[in-house]
This record gives sequence, C-alpha cells and structure tokens, in this order.
Amino acid sequence: MYGVFRPERRMTRRNCASTESSRIAPVSDTIEGSPQGAARTESLPAAGGRMFEVTVDDTFAAGHYLRNYKGKCENPHGHNYRIRVTLAGNELDKAGLLLDFKDLREVMRHVIDRLDHQMINDIEPFTVINPSAENLAKYFYDESNTRLKNVTSGRVRVKDVTVFETDTTTARYSE
Repeated sequence: MYGVFRPERRMTRRNCASTESSRIAPVSDTIEGSPQGAARTESLPAAGGRMFEVTVDDTFAAGHYLRNYKGKCENPHGHNYRIRVTLAGNELDKAGLLLDFKDLREVMRHVIDRLDHQMINDIEPFTVINPSAENLAKYFYDESNTRLKNVTSGRVRVKDVTVFETDTTTARYSE
C-alpha cells in the first residue's frame, strides 16, 4: 500500500532543529546585585577577527541573451536560476542572530521579484550591460548590500553571491 504524501514543512527558526553551523546559542549569566535567577542575554562576539555567516538560496526563472557573444547564448533563452547569498558580520543581534533567514529572504525577494519571469535584457541595468551570470551575481550583491545597510545599520554585509545558471554552472561575486 502506498503512503500518504506529506509536503515538506517549510523550515523556519521556530520549527527547525538547531545546527551548529547555522545558529549560535546566546550566552546567559547572572546579573550582579539582581535577585537570584535574573539573567541577561548577550550575543557571542566573533573571536580573533572571525565572522559569523548565514546563507540563503532562492530561485527564479527568467530569459536573457548575451550581446557580443558568438554561440547558442546569443539567442534568447531561459534559465531556472538559483541565487545563493551569504552574509557576514562580527556581531550578532540581541536574539543571537546575524540576520534572521526570513529577513535575508525578504532582502533577496525585492531583487528576485524584479527579474522573475522577465526578459532580463529589458530591465535596467541589463539594457546596457550583458545579463551574464557574472553580472547578475554583482547585481544581486550590490542590491542586497544596499538593502542590508538600511535594515542592519551596517552591522551585516554581503560576503558573496553565487548565481547558478544550471546545476553545474555558477558565477560568484565578492569584494
């Protein structure tokens, strides 16, 4: 007999198991002069110039063509792109997070919504620059960094962006 299909639950901080690579537990200690049991929560600082990092992948579908290119890709065609954005920062917020995954996904969503199911060549700045995977990676890097500065007051920055045109071809941008 066949089992009942159960769609995979969306992973959020409320319903996913902790993993050391993606979450850091806050440090609690007793506050001097306070009633016993009163505690304060502080985020762990990154030691020795090291950074905390969080990464989110998202997808969109779009068409493009490459100018000044000889080959199949000079013709209009499409991709199911996957974008990977990794953030970095030296300190965590009061909740012990570099940035909540849903907030990073929202930062990415503004860029993705602009490109999803569009001909990228028709959207600025790609009316002038080629919509190569390399240029898309820089575009996501710049747009995401601009939004992050407003959201985190500069505490968090984009470390790098990887654009997957296919499962086996990527372009990465970092500064």
